[in-house]
Amino acid sequence: MSDTRKIEIEKVDSVETPPRARVADETPAETMERKRDYLAGFLSKTPDSVPATAPGGDLQEAVIEALKSIYDPEIPVDIYELGLIYDVAISEDGDAVVTMTLTTPHCPVAESMPAEVEMRVLSVPGIRDAEVKLVWDPPWDPSKMSDEARLELGML
Repeated sequence: MSDTRKIEIEKVDSVETPPRARVADETPAETMERKRDYLAGFLSKTPDSVPATAPGGDLQEAVIEALKSIYDPEIPVDIYELGLIYDVAISEDGDAVVTMTLTTPHCPVAESMPAEVEMRVLSVPGIRDAEVKLVWDPPWDPSKMSDEARLELGML
């Protein structure tokens, strides 16, 4: 079992330089400038025309901002970032339907929170009527919280 292996070494005077991976011989500064321009243009682009009641529309964003002003009484985080709001739907007539949950069915604000959500949504200009649907499926869990809420609670 005496396999002997021999390593052979070849000495050379020079080695040809491999080609560089460049896009049309750009300098690194030109490449970064091209990327920066693309990103700035991408981030500044807004949708052509989003109806106010559609997702991402002005009216829906105003309702979400109103919901972000409601804080959980036991946790210093608003109910939207906490993940209690599952959906905000607004009809063409300005009727809002908010689907939400609570952290537990035995939450101390189980009776008052839906009424407060309804009042805040009705206070948004352009909203004609508001309905709050309190659901328990899917149940709320901490994974529904936003990163901002986790950071606020020291969970990140």
